[in-house]
Amino acid sequence: MRFLKTVGAALVAAALVAAVPVPAAAASGDIAPGAWEPAPQEEFELPAGARCDFAVRSESIVDEVRKLTVSTYPDGSPERELYQGALIGRLTNLETGASTITDASGSARIEYGTDGSMTWYVTGPVLFGFRENGGTLPKGLYIIDGEYVVQFSPTGIKTLTMRHGTVHDLCADLA
Repeated sequence: MRFLKTVGAALVAAALVAAVPVPAAAASGDIAPGAWEPAPQEEFELPAGARCDFAVRSESIVDEVRKLTVSTYPDGSPERELYQGALIGRLTNLETGASTITDASGSARIEYGTDGSMTWYVTGPVLFGFRENGGTLPKGLYIIDGEYVVQFSPTGIKTLTMRHGTVHDLCADLA
């Protein structure tokens, strides 16, 4: 999914949200082309320095994430999708073995721009990764919780606008 590329490659392309084939009849307007479907989050490993000062691995313990494509562009690519469901994971420092359990079970509406940008409207906790000089937070892996918006530029730069909530640095937990 784009979501984890954002994390992995980061949650940078964040967004590992994979595109879903859409029937031609549903490829225009705000017609929901289908039902909720599973949207499993990919596990990932990042080398030292990519997000934390040490290598990390993220793996799912519970993954009940599902998505609904709400609207598509004429070519069938998603314009707007909804994501929800339980996502509990384990984040491990590969150098020391220290680990922490994460709850990234928030809900999101993701709007995709035709230029490769995307905007996430989120309620609840989600795991986001920021690379060095990659946005409004320092390099790291974070659980962001509350009500907020994350905008991704076409180059993967993330801008967090917090309505209310918290930002928790997972790299600090594992150091």
